[in-house]
Amino acid sequence: MEKFSQFRDRGSGISPFIPATTSASLPSTLLYTLIFLLRAPLFVPFALLCVLPLSPILPAFLRKLLLWFVLFIPGIWWVDLQLDNVKRGSLSQQPPSRMPQPGSIIAANFTSPIDAIYLAAVFDPVFVATYPGTRKVRRISLLSAVLAALSGAVPTSPPTGKDLTTLKALRERYPNRILAVFPESGTTNGKGILPLSPGLISAPVDALIFPVSIRYTPPDITTPVPGDYLGFLWRLLGRPTHTIRVRIAEGMHNTAHAVNGIPPAGTAERRSSGGDEAVTAEEQNLLDAVGEALARLGRVKRVGLTLKDKKAFVAAWNKKGSR
Repeated sequence: MEKFSQFRDRGSGISPFIPATTSASLPSTLLYTLIFLLRAPLFVPFALLCVLPLSPILPAFLRKLLLWFVLFIPGIWWVDLQLDNVKRGSLSQQPPSRMPQPGSIIAANFTSPIDAIYLAAVFDPVFVATYPGTRKVRRISLLSAVLAALSGAVPTSPPTGKDLTTLKALRERYPNRILAVFPESGTTNGKGILPLSPGLISAPVDALIFPVSIRYTPPDITTPVPGDYLGFLWRLLGRPTHTIRVRIAEGMHNTAHAVNGIPPAGTAERRSSGGDEAVTAEEQNLLDAVGEALARLGRVKRVGLTLKDKKAFVAAWNKKGSR
């Protein structure tokens, strides 16, 4: 992988875009093949049924039940859920405010299509796409969130002709729902946290933002390289079991004082590390706080590489002879 050394973070040496791999012996490969052939005919049609746009017409409890079954088929039978600074075993004793509630915002790291399915199964949120360099966001469906982790496009700018809005406007539109945001705007292999989109700054002051770290064992169901549909299904359905490790930080407020996305006069501005839009020092503090929480919860480091670097990496990775 030395040919991709230019895509390592200079400070930490982390490569957040190289796919995670696990080795397997010949007997294991034969077993995985058998498991894949047994699961695929059930998983693929059932998963498509559950994430299609028709699923929102079902009651929330039924949607969650069906999505848990989607997770159960590929062997995701155990989720290790913990709250930050809460002793194991005392989760049930915590006040409701320690968990995301309707009106709050989840800011999760983005590594796999399973991220969105898990969040939908637990919280039934409204999914929101962010983009580098802009406070504007876009409401998307569960299917779109899943495909965003698999598709071939690397979003280095917001799409044209789409209904862009803000987190504040979406919270007003869906006051009784949780908003789920992937502020990195693109997937990684889970080994580092990318610079966060300024879209998170558009959150209303009274909304609690909960950083949520999601990690997988084995880690090879992450999808940092887009377009690997069949490879992802093979790794997901062929392994006997997968474990999800979820850590939720304490909620934090957006204390930045931007109005309608415009910083107040007289405040110091600087360019966001994730793009071209200027943000105030106070706004950057919010992005840094969420990024630090995600890194700490995931036991990884923040990196300086951006989605522009990922786009260049994907182009190099897909060249003939790169694998």
